[in-house]
Amino acid sequence: MRALFRLFLCLRLLTFAAAARADEPLLVFAAASLKESLDEAGKAYQAGGGAELKISYANSLALARQLEQGAPADIFISADQASMDFAAARGAIAVDSRFNFLGNALVVVAGKDSAIQVLDFTPRAFAAALGDGRLATGEVTSVPAGKYARAALEKLGLWATVEARLAMAENVRAALVFVTRGEAPLGIVYATDALAEPGVKIIARFPSGSHPPIVYPAALTAGSKSPDAAKFLTFLRSDAARAVFAARGFTVLK
Repeated sequence: MRALFRLFLCLRLLTFAAAARADEPLLVFAAASLKESLDEAGKAYQAGGGAELKISYANSLALARQLEQGAPADIFISADQASMDFAAARGAIAVDSRFNFLGNALVVVAGKDSAIQVLDFTPRAFAAALGDGRLATGEVTSVPAGKYARAALEKLGLWATVEARLAMAENVRAALVFVTRGEAPLGIVYATDALAEPGVKIIARFPSGSHPPIVYPAALTAGSKSPDAAKFLTFLRSDAARAVFAARGFTVLK
């Protein structure tokens, strides 16, 4: 009788634990540049009967490091392959769930009221456009946008001109704020960031071959216990979700 009672008690505890997990929001770690589009897609998912979402936006590598330290996220969407590779190498994602989700482009922006309309990729043009100001972008050793920016600037022979003039931020959206506030005359951000911010205008687009392809991989985390995590990843590949991201300027990858 005691053994049956203990078995009954264990089953009840497991049932309560499963119910508690089911009631918790689905936690998504995502690159800062995804905010508007992923918020919109998330609302559409929930409106269609999907689980409640909680989305945490930050620098992709910072999020990968949080996963390494045991942060209880269910899904990770990075702005570069390197940050996802970092998470994978440390057993923080379910590797077989990983896929390339979105693409993006790299642009130079100026404030919406700037006199600069077009910027040539020459040292003289950049020096003249910057004047005594700085060039805002993500931190060039850890933030994906900053790493892409450095690669492009080096490829185009501009790194020596701007290296000492950089205003580096903790993520690409923070770099964009430098420009919108007039704290930097120029910034290097993703095309989708520029489209989302009415306070800036695009004055140059980097050639795609000047930097590694900008790819956003997505994956389930290794520690996810939510039965809805895989459902949300599937939704992100649906036509409805693809339309949201395409409308925001992303390239939706197959």
